[in-house]
Order: sequence, then C-alpha cells, then structure tokens
Amino acid sequence: MKILVYSVLLLGLSMSCSSEEKDATLSQKPIQVTVSQSGASSEGAYASASGKLVAKNTVNVSTRMMGYITGMKAEVGQNVNAGQLLVSINSTDIQAKGGQANAQISQAQANYNISKKDYDRFSNLYKSQSASQKELDDMRARYEMAKAGLDAANAMKSEVNAQYRYTNVTAPISGVITAKYAEQGDMASPGMPLLTIESPSSLQAQVLISEQNITQITQGMSVKITLKSTNQEVPGTVAEISKSSTNTGGQYMVKVNVAGSQNLLPGMFVNIQFPFKNAGKVNQDFQEGVMIPKSALVEKGQLTGVYTISSNNTAILRWVKIGKDFGDQVEILSGLTAKEAYIVSANGKLFNGAKVSK
Repeated sequence: MKILVYSVLLLGLSMSCSSEEKDATLSQKPIQVTVSQSGASSEGAYASASGKLVAKNTVNVSTRMMGYITGMKAEVGQNVNAGQLLVSINSTDIQAKGGQANAQISQAQANYNISKKDYDRFSNLYKSQSASQKELDDMRARYEMAKAGLDAANAMKSEVNAQYRYTNVTAPISGVITAKYAEQGDMASPGMPLLTIESPSSLQAQVLISEQNITQITQGMSVKITLKSTNQEVPGTVAEISKSSTNTGGQYMVKVNVAGSQNLLPGMFVNIQFPFKNAGKVNQDFQEGVMIPKSALVEKGQLTGVYTISSNNTAILRWVKIGKDFGDQVEILSGLTAKEAYIVSANGKLFNGAKVSK
C-alpha cells in the first residue's frame, strides 16, 4: 500500500514539473536574433585547391669548371646581390692553359710578322718584275697561314679567359640563398648545383586543378588566397595555366601571382578559391558556394552545428559538416543548403525550440 502511494506521488510530481516546463516555454519571451543566408557572401560556384608558395625567380647556381672549391662565401638565409662573388674554384689548370696560350700567341705573332714582311717584299719585287708569280703566291700562302695561326692562338686565349670567369661564381640574381649543396674543399664538377637563390619579392602559388575545373579557369582571373597557418587572405591573379597533365598525375598545374607578398615566405601552404559566376544554373561539376561566418558555428564536443529558424519562429540546431577555412568564413559541405536562413547572433542563450524574433 505504501509503495502504491509513493508511485502516485512521483507521477503527480512528474506531471507537475512537465506542465511547469511547458508553461515556461510558452511564456518565454522571444530572443532577438540576427539572421543571414548561407552563401550570401559567395558569388556562385567555385573550385578550391591547396598548394604552396614558391619564388617566381629561382636559380640553381653551378659552374662549368672541375676543381676544388677554394672559397665559399655563401650561407643559407644570406641576402645576396646580382654579381656578388659566392664561390671560388681552384684555377691552377686554367692558369697553366693560360700560360700555354700566351706562348702560342707569341710564337704565332712572330711567324706572322716575318711572313708579312716577306710578302710585302716579294710584292714590291713582283711589281718591278724581279720576282715570279709563283714566288709571290708562295709568300702570300705563308702569310695567310701565319695570320690564321695567330687568330687561332688569340681564340684559345679568349677561351681560357672565359673559363677563368667560371672559377669565380657570382650571383646571377638578387635574392636569398635557400639551399647549399657544397662546402669549401669539395670537388666541383660541370653542371653540379652549388647553391639555390630565390627572389622572395615575387611569389607565386602553385596548385593542381582537376580536369573538371581547369576549363573554367582563365588567365588573369582574380582569386582569393588563404594562408593555412594564419588564415590571412591576400588577392591573387592567375598567371600560368598548364594545358597538359602528363607529368602531374592527371591534374593541371596553375600558377597564381600573389599580391602584397612582402611578409610571406616560399614554402607556405595556401588554399586558393577560384570563383565562377553563375548564369542561371550552376554547373554540376562545381560546388555551390555555401559559406557562413565562423562566428555562427556552435560546437558541442566533436560535433559542429548552426542554428536555423523553423516555420514557427523557433531555433533549431542543425548539425553540419564543415570544409575549408577562408579567413573568417568557413565552407559548409553538408547540413545547410544554399540560400537557407541561419542565425548569426542572438541577444540571449539559444537552445532547441527557443522562441526567436528577427
């Protein structure tokens, strides 16, 4: 009998509490909210791709000489100017060739002087009919051979001088040394890279685009670039579009010039959003631009949602799947359709079923 009375009392209390909560919900004053529409900041369909920043001007410094490196005046991170001496290579062999070339020039010059005098003498004798035509022809042949020998010796000297220039390697451009492949005392060989110089004043973003999207990207198109590390947004312009995907795994390389890249560094990862204007109907190959502010998101544990408004003007928590970040905006992959109203901010605490007013 006591158990029955206790159960009746609990049932009565439960019904009383439920009634009170219902009355409280009915008597709740509507919460003032600010409403927006998903995709309001987007201009239609878009394609996005991830990549990294690279220096537009990158040079691998090498030499045409083989020899030991006797001087290395370069370190990674060092700023250099065009024409600045960076690497010196042992020039003993070149000096020996230079001495040989000088000796050959002296010998050729002497032969040339003698043959020229003989030719001039026999020319005067031939005019006075004191020498035959054959003798004059022989002197002319000796003179031309001596002249050719002198030209060859001078050409060899020019070649040696050209090789001298490769024993002192200078910076071809102004920039920053980003890589160093040899040290003082190492053996340098022709074509072997010694240093890499990048010019960070002019950066490009390189991304790979799928074949469904590449046809909609045009040279000169304005794009939005987002740095993944800081969410900083900078404008960009499409500079180069590869028309072949043979060497890039079925995707197409697109290079984008970055504006205002003074504080950026090569190697930073970025996300690029390529916008496409809608002409009535969105191309099914592209994603609809569903973007909302990050401030509108509600996080509970590992779930992320956003409050929408029902037909009865009550708040409804909708779970969504988010995609890439674009500064203070975030991409919604699912859970919220384009142009669907959602709550951006409220003057009170929102919960499921809370009355709201715009």
